[in-house]
Amino acid sequence: MAATPDISLTWSSVYKVAPKDNVSLPGDKILLPQSALEQLLSASTVTANSNSRSNNVAFDPFNPYSLAAARIEQSQWRDTQQQLPHPLTFSLVNSKNGNVVYAGIREFSADEGEVVLSSFLLEALGITAPIRKPTPPSPKAESRIGSPDTPIDLTDNPAIDLTGDEMIDLTGETEESAQITVHAKQLPKGTYVRLRPLEAGYNPEDWKSLLEKHMRENFTTLTKGEILMVRGSKSEEFRFLIDKFAPEGDAVCVVDTDLEVDIEALNEEQARETLKQIMSKAQKAPGTAQGSSIGGELDLWKALQGQVAEGDYVDYTLPSWDRSNGLDIELSLKDDSDGDVEIFVSPQSAHQRAKPREDEHVLGDFSSDKIKRITIQQSNVELDGADAILISVYCRGTGAGSEPSYGPRKYSIRVKSLEKEASNGVPGNPISLVEDTEMHGFDEEQCKNCHQWVPKRTMMLHENFCLRNNISCPHCDGVFQKKSPEWLNHWHCPHDSAHGNSSESKSKHDSIFHEARQCPNCPYEAINLRDLATHRTSVCPGKIILCQFCHLEVPQEGDPFDPSPESLISGLTAHELADGARTTECHLCSKIVRLRDMATHLKHHELEKNSRFKPAICRNAICGRTLEGVGKNGEVGAGSRMGQGPGNDLGLCSICFGPLYASMHDPLGKAMKRRVERRYLSQMITGCGKKWCTNIYCKTARAKEPKGPQATLAMKDALPLIQPLVAQIDDKTEPMYFCVDEGNQKRRNLAEMLAMEPGGWELEWCIAACEAEGANLDKARAWLSNWAPKKA
Repeated sequence: MAATPDISLTWSSVYKVAPKDNVSLPGDKILLPQSALEQLLSASTVTANSNSRSNNVAFDPFNPYSLAAARIEQSQWRDTQQQLPHPLTFSLVNSKNGNVVYAGIREFSADEGEVVLSSFLLEALGITAPIRKPTPPSPKAESRIGSPDTPIDLTDNPAIDLTGDEMIDLTGETEESAQITVHAKQLPKGTYVRLRPLEAGYNPEDWKSLLEKHMRENFTTLTKGEILMVRGSKSEEFRFLIDKFAPEGDAVCVVDTDLEVDIEALNEEQARETLKQIMSKAQKAPGTAQGSSIGGELDLWKALQGQVAEGDYVDYTLPSWDRSNGLDIELSLKDDSDGDVEIFVSPQSAHQRAKPREDEHVLGDFSSDKIKRITIQQSNVELDGADAILISVYCRGTGAGSEPSYGPRKYSIRVKSLEKEASNGVPGNPISLVEDTEMHGFDEEQCKNCHQWVPKRTMMLHENFCLRNNISCPHCDGVFQKKSPEWLNHWHCPHDSAHGNSSESKSKHDSIFHEARQCPNCPYEAINLRDLATHRTSVCPGKIILCQFCHLEVPQEGDPFDPSPESLISGLTAHELADGARTTECHLCSKIVRLRDMATHLKHHELEKNSRFKPAICRNAICGRTLEGVGKNGEVGAGSRMGQGPGNDLGLCSICFGPLYASMHDPLGKAMKRRVERRYLSQMITGCGKKWCTNIYCKTARAKEPKGPQATLAMKDALPLIQPLVAQIDDKTEPMYFCVDEGNQKRRNLAEMLAMEPGGWELEWCIAACEAEGANLDKARAWLSNWAPKKA
């Protein structure tokens, strides 16, 4: 086998940095124009061994085999000349500040003369990408748009209004895009890299697996001296300084290589602080006195006590409940500290797998009330297909890097059924009898400042004291002492009706409801935390689902801004559409069908099954066969198509008719009647001699009945019994009674047993199933379920 040739590539070009657009590139990826690919192919050269083509046999132009071999070899040699190294890596140089960074290619789909850079590369090069400005419509185009109030202007040269106040920039100075030089640069495969965390407290359990996944999905190269940012599972960010490589150099390639990663602290002080934080976290591990509760399963009507530390979640699961009733989830705080405890709820289903978090939940309560309640009605669409209810209790921290301001918060959580609560006579919103029935005497008067009822005789003294010490908020009518911290920190949100009495509550409110949040999985920017949670549990491509085709928990993928019509119509996610494109064989008809179309394909089988006609069965009351035969794949009439039909007009199957067959001309059927009569007489007088026989017109079966009719009959006694049967030969609705083999009789008995089951199948279909699958109850039921319609 020839050795892999060495590919050398020398290429460089200058490009403008493309403005910011909807394209979001991960890691160190870039987009180049299509012309760059053509230039790279032209610039690539292959250095092959000198004897790579010396072993060729002599070319004979008159030998067709030699000619074909030469053509194949020449095409392969030309393809070799067009090879590019894998992976393609580039060196990006900003000539203005001298910054250099290395990158990998994502696609050749950028506009001509432009290069699209990821945010990591823009930061490393010290470039601020300009924002693409929308092109304003031309006055001529606007004049072509008419309305009932403004007619269409059909003039070719519309007048230009120079009387307005809009200023026109005539200096010609516009912000130009930065230019960078892109060099094709092949990097050695990295074997070792040393990273230094920029902050203390990084636990290896937090970043080791995350770092491996992040590098594999987002990076082709690593550049010495750059900052590597990795996002954690809780949306936290880990920042590392890329400090050292092996082999030595400015950068290495991290694709198709075993990379040893070593993480060291920046200095001894950071190492001591990291160790201190790890030990402190171990002391507050879940289940300890200073840590959060472990969580677990919830039971209806049974309250659970627990505690949650600052910045932690306690996860609960409600595995089962009465689906016909709604749910009321209540969280009660046990102390009066200023900690903020919140509750989040998400149904667990195939399209909702993540645990509830502050930025990823279906229902949540961000209020500062001591008792928080979330009500889920039984008609809520989020409960469709839910296997369980996931509930998380969260204690909001004071901020990154600050010490906890209080210990674990104690709480009580319980789940109740709405219908049972109402049936016990407990209304949902009880009326306060104290407020509604409070009576005031004629000698009492309400203070206009604090709204209290005081006696009229002391009103002057009360007002003097109240106006001097108390103040009323004109917005919420709350009364505060003038010099109290509550009044000094009292606030009202200008955007909604929220208000509070502390700076912490205002910071929390602004952080939740009025601070834009960036989705960690896509370019979507939410207006607040609630909007982000709704996005991440609905259309976000990073939302975790349980794929119905590969049965793995994977991101649903797709474009949240422009979903495909096929996804909207089918109700499948983008991942399921792609994974469902795999094909498999239908277990009913053996056709090759796509996985995502299998449900529709099976519904077609169900429609065909409900419209099928019952197969004709043998007229013999003891026989378990159909007239025309059936197949294992539900084919009715399979025997007739193979030339194995009944071949008679009596309504008997070919097996039962076999002893009655005679090769003679009998247009009136008189000879047939005589043969039938002789067979009945033979059964009644002599019997079949088979111990399994249950034919009531057979001596063998009659002899086994202790209190039955006389077993041994003479000719004169048997003739009156069989003459009615012979007279009914032409009436195909009347049964006939001929002895059959043991297997046939077992199939008939099993079919009659299946037909007697409530909500089952007709006798004809049961006989067909037993004929196709034999006297096997499970296989017969499976055949009936696949191919036979049930009783109406």
